[in-house]
Amino acid sequence: MNAHTNSSSPSSTAPGTPLRGALLVLAAGLCWGTTGTAQSFSDAALSPYWVGALRLLVAALFFLAYAGWLLGPARLGRELSDLCWKQAIWAGACMAGYNLTFFAGVKITGVAVGTALALGSGPIWAGLLQILSGARPSRGWWLGTLLAVGGGVLLVSGRGGDVLADPLGISLCLASGLTYALYALINKKLVHRSAPSVTTLGVFSVGAVLALPAAWLQAGPLQITSSGWLVVGFLGVAATGIAYLLFTTGLRSISAASGVSLALMEPVTAFLLAILVVGERPDAPAYAGLAALLAGLAIVIRAETRRPESSPA
Repeated sequence: MNAHTNSSSPSSTAPGTPLRGALLVLAAGLCWGTTGTAQSFSDAALSPYWVGALRLLVAALFFLAYAGWLLGPARLGRELSDLCWKQAIWAGACMAGYNLTFFAGVKITGVAVGTALALGSGPIWAGLLQILSGARPSRGWWLGTLLAVGGGVLLVSGRGGDVLADPLGISLCLASGLTYALYALINKKLVHRSAPSVTTLGVFSVGAVLALPAAWLQAGPLQITSSGWLVVGFLGVAATGIAYLLFTTGLRSISAASGVSLALMEPVTAFLLAILVVGERPDAPAYAGLAALLAGLAIVIRAETRRPESSPA
């Protein structure tokens, strides 16, 4: 059947099982995990602020092409008009804030501390935010999340690298975790009203519009080489476009807090790529962290699949 003439609306189709949603988010984590390795091939002159902004722009263009192909121009226009733009603007602002604070924070603190703080704080923020919204995560979720976060910290720190306990860098990394958790909670509401392709297009278009001038103010005019464009293109399409399409689709059938926790699959991919591609030789604690992280993710998935259908997400 032609994608343009399919009479069933993607936003009205069944969201799928929690297990399917969890697997989609894990797949998104696999895509996100390629970010660090890809950036190692970029030129040093490219500011981290521009990396964060340009990946949002490329992702927005990817979502525009994908949604246009899937729905057709006329139907895409109707679905965009029906999108809850107030929530989309907030989600886009959170995504822009996440990208800018994450790349800037990691540059200041170093990859080990920055990644551990940003990725580790995200699930904790998400759990606390869900409590404030009246959707208390289960004890199984907390157990799995804390185990995964602890394992992720061991995994990242065991890979070595510069450690700079800079207050500004730490604040930026914690802010990136908070903005990511906020994005996931808002996106969870959006994706129940609109198709994932439309939701991601709206959110990332807003994010790009906000992030590009912010990058200009923070880093000055864009300075990028051909290799930098290749890296940004990969980050925008694979590590952002495809990844967030999977993540947003997965959120239709799992809680936002579980989505943020399962995104900790990202450091697992980065860890394996660092060994296979970059040639790193991590210390023993990193392997212990890997085991703890995977065990924690398994507990989160079990808690999510056992969550009553009627419980708030």
